[in-house]
Amino acid sequence: MSGRLTLRRGVVASVDRGGAFSELTVDVGGADRRALADTALVGAVEAGDEVIVNTAAVDLGLGSGGFDLVHVNLTRGLAGAGPDGTHVMKLNYSSLQHAVEPIEERAGPLATPLAMPVGVISLHGQLACVAWALAELRSGTRVGYVQTGGGALPGGLSRVVAELLERGLLTGHITASPAYGGPAEAITTAGAIHAAASVLRWDAAIVGPGPGILGSSTALGHGGLIALDSAHAALALGCPTLIVPRMSSGDPRERHRGLSHHSATVLDLLLAPVHVGWPSGEEGADTLTGKHMTRVSEPDLDGYLASGLPARTMGRAAAEDPLFFGSALAGGAALGALIDGV
Repeated sequence: MSGRLTLRRGVVASVDRGGAFSELTVDVGGADRRALADTALVGAVEAGDEVIVNTAAVDLGLGSGGFDLVHVNLTRGLAGAGPDGTHVMKLNYSSLQHAVEPIEERAGPLATPLAMPVGVISLHGQLACVAWALAELRSGTRVGYVQTGGGALPGGLSRVVAELLERGLLTGHITASPAYGGPAEAITTAGAIHAAASVLRWDAAIVGPGPGILGSSTALGHGGLIALDSAHAALALGCPTLIVPRMSSGDPRERHRGLSHHSATVLDLLLAPVHVGWPSGEEGADTLTGKHMTRVSEPDLDGYLASGLPARTMGRAAAEDPLFFGSALAGGAALGALIDGV
């Protein structure tokens, strides 16, 4: 059963940080609350604007939902218009539906197999490690990011993606439905992968969810399961496909220690073999033999930490959970080897 939208009227007290996702302070019923505004979707927001904010995540005390979200700007947000000639909707049949230009329309006929390797992640926190490790192994590689469901849907939310693009560690960003708002839009993950290879000419794609993750502490009810869909899409297109496993040495929850149950479930349910990145010295690689192809490599955690890229996961620093970062770095090295055909 779904709940109703939790909407409250407020007035913007200040714009604390601009950009694609502006950080605001909003006076809601006399209390100052932190809020985010997806300006690509709801338009610019300025101090004094009257807004409607969705307060559900904060009201529920969700750890990943520390902000209210601007639903509509009543002062200056009612004159928006979509791009001319478009007929495809994202967030369709919701009050936030909007028109996009799908990259699939530029991709041309489907011809498989595709030669482009695909690295599948299940947590957004793995993205920077994979991109950095791949660049260290294979400088100048054109690797892009396909954002899927499973975590945050807005393409402009992630500061990590913006930084990786700015540094040249990512060459592009496609938001595949239900994700939206990236520099390029795709209706499906398969369509995004095909377009990445045939239109954008990427050498490799990293596919996975945006920041945050949906979870219910069950085998199948979590956002990490999107990796199963992403891997099957890549396999169906004939792409060399790699799973970057979620692993942890510092998570207090037993189900995520070592190989997380999220990744173990995906590897169990896959309908065809895939490559699996694995950090050297970590036990368990032999358990995958016979079903999947393990690629063991030595992660350069010190080098990654020196890069200045994000080094926290679920509130833990790399020193508190080196295996999480080591497994993602090993995945990046394995993806680089796939590009080289090794």
